[in-house]
Amino acid sequence: MQHHEVKFNRNGLLLAVRRYSSAVKDMEQTVLLPSLLRDVSCDEAWDCDAAEEPCKDLYENYLMLKTIRNTVENGLMSLDDHKAKSSSALNKSLEPLLDSDQEALFRFHLRGLFSVMSDLTAKTQRLTDKYMDIVGN
Repeated sequence: MQHHEVKFNRNGLLLAVRRYSSAVKDMEQTVLLPSLLRDVSCDEAWDCDAAEEPCKDLYENYLMLKTIRNTVENGLMSLDDHKAKSSSALNKSLEPLLDSDQEALFRFHLRGLFSVMSDLTAKTQRLTDKYMDIVGN
């Protein structure tokens, strides 16, 4: 039964990635003039207050969403890059987590990935809708 559950989760994650990729493809096909998004501020739907950085305009978010899609699809970060970027301080803070139940740790990260992919998909759809509002459709 656990094998079936893991297969479901893997397929679920792949489905979440496909939904995001599809939303970005839809955004690219809809947004014919991305420059119209310049200097258009983010609205409440982007949750800019919770971000550490000031809210960017929708054009920068458009580029960010496309870049994230390319990274997700192509896996641009190699194992060597990952090792070079990881700091020893971060590894020391994670040591208690690594010694804990591996299945619980896996589920924690899997839920996080689902959450991130769902959030990115929703942002992509909101950006597409905002563009449609700007052009008057």
